[in-house]
Amino acid sequence: MTSTADKAALLTSLHLPGEPLIVTNIWDAVTARTVAGAKGVRALATASHAVSFAHGVADNEGLTVEQALEAARLITGAVSIPVSVDFEKGYAADAAGVRDNVARLIEAGAAGLNIEDSLGSASGPLRDLESSVARVAAARAAADSAGVPLAINARVDSLVSNPADWAGAMERANRYLDAGATSIFVLRLPTEGLVERAIRDVNGPVSVISNPTSVSLKRLAEIGVARVSFGPGVLGLTLAHLQKAATTLTALGDYPEELGFEY
Repeated sequence: MTSTADKAALLTSLHLPGEPLIVTNIWDAVTARTVAGAKGVRALATASHAVSFAHGVADNEGLTVEQALEAARLITGAVSIPVSVDFEKGYAADAAGVRDNVARLIEAGAAGLNIEDSLGSASGPLRDLESSVARVAAARAAADSAGVPLAINARVDSLVSNPADWAGAMERANRYLDAGATSIFVLRLPTEGLVERAIRDVNGPVSVISNPTSVSLKRLAEIGVARVSFGPGVLGLTLAHLQKAATTLTALGDYPEELGFEY
């Protein structure tokens, strides 16, 4: 598989309710190659938080669009499997800019992307609904123009700041699907009941984020989730191991066996 269009079609097909695509989020070429080499891995996804921190800047578009595109190019060029890029808010002021930037992201080799509907952090104000829908539609238009069936994972952030606004969140989710999203990433579904409710109310594949206190991965699969990611959690896990190893080695301790990974 060499073409971005083929990779995008495969990535979209892997979003199966009940057999979720598990993406252990990566942030550079070496983490991409490492995760791609793990048994069973069929696609990758970046985490903007991790990519931003690797560049020494804050999340929420602390990167410039040029930095984001170059990071995507390095990652997609390092592996042969599909890569979904966390493209934050599209790095643009309006839908026309989103379309231009997504076209460049596809040229960089991305088979899919995440796009968010908050203005800053997920707990902050939301972009108005019509503008958010237009930005998803712009991403789809860029993909159609390129002849690439881009997997668009549209993120709904409204439940983070207003958990009571379920109807508003579901309206956003389904409007994004109508505009060309292929899956919906709903933030803040901490209980099994809420995950089940989202799957009932969203008219397409549902993506969720997982952490040690959320619903178990096996149960998420049984409920019918189509995609699970871990956001910056994987970065934290990796850095904790790195710091532990540095502490051990600095203290003249034995070389940890788990550091015997070979490239």
